[in-house]
Amino acid sequence: MTTIAHHDQLAQDTAMGVVDLMVRDLDAMIAYYSTGVGLDVIAHEGPSAILGRGATPIMHLRQEKDLPEFNRRDAGLFHTAILFDTQAGLAGSVNSTARFAPRSFTGSSDHLVSEAFYFDDPEGNGVELYWDRPREAWTRTTGGGVQMATLPLDPNTYLRTHLTDQALAKPELAVANIGHVHLQVGDIEVAEQFYVGVLGFDVMARYGAQALFVSAGGYHHHIGMNTWNSAGAGPRAASLGLGQVSIEVPTTDDLDALAARLAAQSVDRRHDGAVLRFDDPWKTLVEVRPAAV
Repeated sequence: MTTIAHHDQLAQDTAMGVVDLMVRDLDAMIAYYSTGVGLDVIAHEGPSAILGRGATPIMHLRQEKDLPEFNRRDAGLFHTAILFDTQAGLAGSVNSTARFAPRSFTGSSDHLVSEAFYFDDPEGNGVELYWDRPREAWTRTTGGGVQMATLPLDPNTYLRTHLTDQALAKPELAVANIGHVHLQVGDIEVAEQFYVGVLGFDVMARYGAQALFVSAGGYHHHIGMNTWNSAGAGPRAASLGLGQVSIEVPTTDDLDALAARLAAQSVDRRHDGAVLRFDDPWKTLVEVRPAAV
């Protein structure tokens, strides 16, 4: 494995922004994420819709009828992960989604740092609905990462334990945001060189040549990457699915610092003063902006 040189870290308060999906059937996708998952339709105009909680956007759906379906062996989206602030809120969304589209449920796991339930939306995009255990309950590794696992988590027991009357009646009231984005990539070493060595994320967990989890500020992961379906994948072709990865840094100074790191590594970039755009090694568009912009 290539040694990753010392890097400038991303700011501790870095977070993930709105997930951008290109879709074929906009109405069906809106219904899944609103009636099922419980997101609010913040805006819907023509071939575009923004969904979230209250005034906070979480997903941007763009209708692109002429694009081919996403090939599961290509680089792209593995799943979008929506984080809930309470177990009751998570249970309400899991219950609502499973009732709206029961065949979309694909599994559930206790990851030690979190409790997670997995679905596929109507166009095959992976969706994770999850709740974090308090950070003080996480087990830190000697290298500064976190201990994670994939343990059984029974959905029926979880719902019996955590589904409150309020969550059952109004799952849309729970606070939620994008906790992380999990990508399919072609090579874990190349992913580490770019997302850690260039962008400035920290490695929180790595599983050989198969999976890598990186974050800023000690979170368990803001971006997950794996090669389970996509080992050896090259640059992405245009398709339905992930449009771009959005990252929010706290200030314009943080944005300028990242732009300088990209310039030092000769990474092609577009910086209009408010938003920084560049491609990762698999031509996935990454968009970074200050949180207030």
